[in-house]
Amino acid sequence: MSDPCILCVAITGSVPTKAANPAVPISVSEQIESTQEAFEAGASICHAHVRNADETPSSDPEKFARLKEGVEKHCPGMIIQFSTGGRSGAGQERGGMLPLRPDMASLSVGSNNFPTRVYENPPDLVDWLSSEMRTHEVTPEIEAFDLSHVLHAIRMHEAGKLHGRLYVQFVMGVKNAMPADKQVFDFYVETVKSRAPDAAWCAAGIGPAQIEVNEWAIAAGGHTRAGLEDNVRLDRERLAPSNAALIKRAADLCEKYERPVATWQQAREILRLRPFAA
Repeated sequence: MSDPCILCVAITGSVPTKAANPAVPISVSEQIESTQEAFEAGASICHAHVRNADETPSSDPEKFARLKEGVEKHCPGMIIQFSTGGRSGAGQERGGMLPLRPDMASLSVGSNNFPTRVYENPPDLVDWLSSEMRTHEVTPEIEAFDLSHVLHAIRMHEAGKLHGRLYVQFVMGVKNAMPADKQVFDFYVETVKSRAPDAAWCAAGIGPAQIEVNEWAIAAGGHTRAGLEDNVRLDRERLAPSNAALIKRAADLCEKYERPVATWQQAREILRLRPFAA
């Protein structure tokens, strides 16, 4: 295969803390520095959450604005993708940063179980978030934790409810949700290819499944995500020293399967995003 592979770095998330791994970037300045390192290692998308000083999740648009400004300055051209996930806020505050017009934003189109809670994405909120993304020309990355999420995203895209090219990410390995299972993975890939042939897709693995899912996605011709949000370790004995180290590991797999790592220019072209305004 010679198709470029887009690498997304999930820099922080809402759950990992410095107690779990001191390399988890919490402050906006730490996030910018960590993103720059990952960008230089091959990441062309930054999937971003923001945190409060006490490490609790936040949905503060001001923090997102400072992060966006810093990434645009230090990682020119990198695709900025904000999270609208449910751990960071409630209701419409989850989309309060969308008027900042990031290139992309994550969008979960259905509910499912997480390890200790229900991850709630009610239909009216999903419709509002997708409407806000259309208003501000933000391309959603569909975070699919279940087969129904994949199928509903395809229906939404066919109905004109999603801005831009359909981009579906399979999130595998969350306890009580989609397992990191190769047979399931293969089925999801074929489902997207057959039902939405113009769509692009990627995959993310949680915890020890990260490197495994990275390899499945790269080998199958898709794109993939790595980073400290999903996994704080290199292996049982070693913490990951940085987001860049996890991206480097994925980039090495691209070399193994003879796929070039996508540049930010190639990633923007593949995902049909607006040009970067320097």
